[in-house]
Amino acid sequence: MNITVYLGASRGNSPALEQAVRALGAWIGESGNSLVYGGSKSGLMGVLAESALHAGGRVTGVEPQFFIDAELQYDAIDELIVTETMAERRTKMIELGDAFIAMPGGTGTLEEISEVMSMRALGHLDAPCILYNLNGYYDDLRSLLRRMIDAGLSTEERQHGIFFASTLDEIRELLK
Repeated sequence: MNITVYLGASRGNSPALEQAVRALGAWIGESGNSLVYGGSKSGLMGVLAESALHAGGRVTGVEPQFFIDAELQYDAIDELIVTETMAERRTKMIELGDAFIAMPGGTGTLEEISEVMSMRALGHLDAPCILYNLNGYYDDLRSLLRRMIDAGLSTEERQHGIFFASTLDEIRELLK
């Protein structure tokens, strides 16, 4: 299975986050799954790719040309797909994914996983969408999704397949 993971190119300020990223990468590699991610060597992206590679996993990065020009790509990965724009990057990462995980991240991570959530809701994607809710990071988003349903602007059916997982064990269960 190709697992597309969205996460930041910065490290954040929580040691627990980096530990969770390392554990996720190691599990992807050890389990025989493949990692699809943003292609960067920077921050948590680099940690994730390195962890998956060291565990024997296949790693595909998808990175726009302007990041390549800035020499941010991780050269040790198995495959690097270069796109012209961020929109093309998002599209390619979705095309390659069989499951999608968003680690705690910034606005780019939110944009990427929001597109997956929207495609799920519209029935254009039939793959699990998991928000790794480490230390309650995505609690407010979960509340917002519930508010959308309560306000009659979304439904349980449209949000089917969008999951919140607090641990790697929960992620593994969801992807069985």
